[in-house]
Amino acid sequence: MAKHGKKYMAALAKVNIDELYMPVDAINLVKETAVTKFDATVEVHLRMGLDPRQADQQVRDVVVLPNGLGKTVRVAVFAQGEGAVAARAAGAEVVVDDDETFARIQGGWLEFDVAIATPDLMGKVGRLGRVLGPRGLMPNPKAGTVVPASDIARAINEAKAGRVEFRLDKTANIHVQVGKASFPSDKLLENFAVLMEAIKKARPSGAKGFYIRRITLAATMGPGIKVEPNAAQNMQADE
Repeated sequence: MAKHGKKYMAALAKVNIDELYMPVDAINLVKETAVTKFDATVEVHLRMGLDPRQADQQVRDVVVLPNGLGKTVRVAVFAQGEGAVAARAAGAEVVVDDDETFARIQGGWLEFDVAIATPDLMGKVGRLGRVLGPRGLMPNPKAGTVVPASDIARAINEAKAGRVEFRLDKTANIHVQVGKASFPSDKLLENFAVLMEAIKKARPSGAKGFYIRRITLAATMGPGIKVEPNAAQNMQADE
């Protein structure tokens, strides 16, 4: 069992590990138990009642959090011609429309957080799968990161505003960031509510029984705080 420091143990002492907290109480407790010197990220961990091996029980979608993630999102765009022009005009940090930049990325240069591509370049981008895939950076239509040139600006703006992707992993869990511990409680709660609404809407056709089994909130390196699942699923974004 991993040993924890004094700060973590002091934070853990504030949490009743057997209690299912109401969403607002859980958010307040997450802020109170953030133990890092830096501004911790607040994460939502969901244990789903799904079988990841079944094609009709997959969950993958995107949601734009109304209050963002509290960090600068660096965007790379794979586009040519008018798409590249639109990407630069919309503030993309990296525009990959030349062989030199493509080769740098192929060699492992990944100084960006989100990758967007136009459909005509996906054949070429596919060759970067071994580099982009493991980092979760491969453009994908379901994630809203493969778009026509006319939609480049919107996709970049959404990425920078706080668009996050959520997906079921191989262990039937979903992990999503919803902001920083420094956010006011109401802003974190609003982000959390919008995320939960999106996950409810993404319920797959093959889901049976309990869709969401367990919800835990935690700040980076902080203790997990269990949230009452029904209350979380019935939050209103304007609470």
